[in-house]
Amino acid sequence: MEDRHTVAGDSNPAALVEYQSEWPRRAELLLARIRTAILKIDGADDACFDHIGSTAVPGLAAKPLIDLQVRILPLPAEAELSESLAPLGFERARGSRPDSPGVDRDIPRGSTRLDLRIWEKSLFWSDKHQAILHIRRTDSPWGQYTVWFRDWLRANSEARERYESVKRALSAQQIGKADYDDYTRAKTAFFDEVQAEFEGWAAQR
Repeated sequence: MEDRHTVAGDSNPAALVEYQSEWPRRAELLLARIRTAILKIDGADDACFDHIGSTAVPGLAAKPLIDLQVRILPLPAEAELSESLAPLGFERARGSRPDSPGVDRDIPRGSTRLDLRIWEKSLFWSDKHQAILHIRRTDSPWGQYTVWFRDWLRANSEARERYESVKRALSAQQIGKADYDDYTRAKTAFFDEVQAEFEGWAAQR
């Protein structure tokens, strides 16, 4: 089902669909295959494998793309990852624009000055599985934020409804655009607004 804001015949790269109950199982199976594929890479034994993003939050409308995350240290070389993940149908994502967000590094957040290397990442895409794979350092703040944010939305229906309302409004603004980069950037305003709230919630768990 398309986002209710999408007009028939108009292209919307950020079109939303209603939550699909099969998304967690799809993510679980993909993560298991990814874990096996990178098993011989340095750091894989201690890596964390996460289903993140809106498809990981029951009841939340989302773009029908499964967001997955591996948190690993050290961050593997791009060539090593590409060789390991290619048989699964994942290839290195380059972004639709030269400044597409979150491709080679996450946008630094917070007031604490950190080594810029901590924000480095590798982004992979699978057309076959309609999945996005974020590979971040284990000590990446973004890696932790994505998990906290996911769990906070799962536990907080009011926040989940607020976020969906923001997503639907922003999605409606993307009709006719070539990609969803603007949608991704615009969601940052909501993230900025609620970060202290979900970090505080996580600290009390």
